[in-house]
Amino acid sequence: MKQTAIRPTGHERTFPEDDIIVSKTDTKGIITYANRTFLNVALYTEEEVLGQPHSMIRHPDMPRCIFKLLWDTIQKGNEIFAYVKNLAKNGDHYWVFAHVTPSFNSAKKIVGFHSNRRLPDRHQIQTADALYRLLKREEDSQADWKKGMAASSEMLQRTIAEKKMEYDEFVFSI
Repeated sequence: MKQTAIRPTGHERTFPEDDIIVSKTDTKGIITYANRTFLNVALYTEEEVLGQPHSMIRHPDMPRCIFKLLWDTIQKGNEIFAYVKNLAKNGDHYWVFAHVTPSFNSAKKIVGFHSNRRLPDRHQIQTADALYRLLKREEDSQADWKKGMAASSEMLQRTIAEKKMEYDEFVFSI
């Protein structure tokens, strides 16, 4: 499937707080499984998502540094929690609190990734959104996207350090 640019609508989608969005990817981030909740919220069919990069639902408001932190963490074999603003097929957005873990084979080699996502509460969305706007503004202030990502990563680390927390503590304090 050729990915075309989806224009954000500014309209927020939501889902029941007891539902869980589940997806699995290979080690390159290609979707190998998506549950019914994922498909319903993102407005895709299973055929449209299987074999596609998980980044197909990346919202342009999301700072690159958050995905860099996520990928760096899971590729080292560790789990991570993160707030993520995703983009549905029709341009609507939806917020999730994601728990992403590596999947291992019997030889303890990473063979893919598994993500469970829940609906964050309104306060968590507002807090994450305010932080992400600052990070994204920092990224966009640089002419080179790599320098922008590095600058926003530094800003995120400073924000966490100022609170005298580790990342995991910080994300759960939101």
